[in-house]
Amino acid sequence: MSTTRRPGRSALPATERGRRSRAAIVDAAAAAIYANGVAATSLDDVLTSAGCGKSQLYHYFSGKAELVRAVIERQLELVLDCQPEIHRVDSWAGLRRWVDQIVDMHRAPGGPFACPLGSLAAELKGDETYAESLALAFGRWESLLAAGLRKMRDRGQLPPGADPESLSRSILATLQGSMLLARVHGDVTIVSDAMDKALATMQPRKGR
Repeated sequence: MSTTRRPGRSALPATERGRRSRAAIVDAAAAAIYANGVAATSLDDVLTSAGCGKSQLYHYFSGKAELVRAVIERQLELVLDCQPEIHRVDSWAGLRRWVDQIVDMHRAPGGPFACPLGSLAAELKGDETYAESLALAFGRWESLLAAGLRKMRDRGQLPPGADPESLSRSILATLQGSMLLARVHGDVTIVSDAMDKALATMQPRKGR
């Protein structure tokens, strides 16, 4: 079975069947790692959950490290799938809808939830094996938000000197911290309050 390799990413199978098999392994690993962490998740755990053998896993991945990097990519996809409004941020109303969408997600049964990317970053901090993959994942998230903030600035809804990249990073830092505390205290209003304050500090000041 042939594969194609994307720069900085693990090999992708050339056939639809192969892509489905690989995706099943990655999804099984993502679920196990989200529940138990990277260190406590063995390849045998993943194989059992995915219902495949070692030969199949090693056909797609050289080992656990490459699989975990694929999980980081997959978790980014899932995070962004849960917040489609991030692609429509181009005004204060759009930014508000994005924040509300995230808060509403955390109000679902079982919430507030841990951020899968944030959890991975916390566990893998200082491990150079995954540093690039994590930086790329968070960079993609930041860049989507920055693109929306840039549109807002160009429309005069943010000060001319506003830095979309810096603002997007600050907003996501607020989001990550508030999600952690919301999880600890079981209170989603921590997320909504923190994000409200973050947005308020960005509002243009009216005449003195």
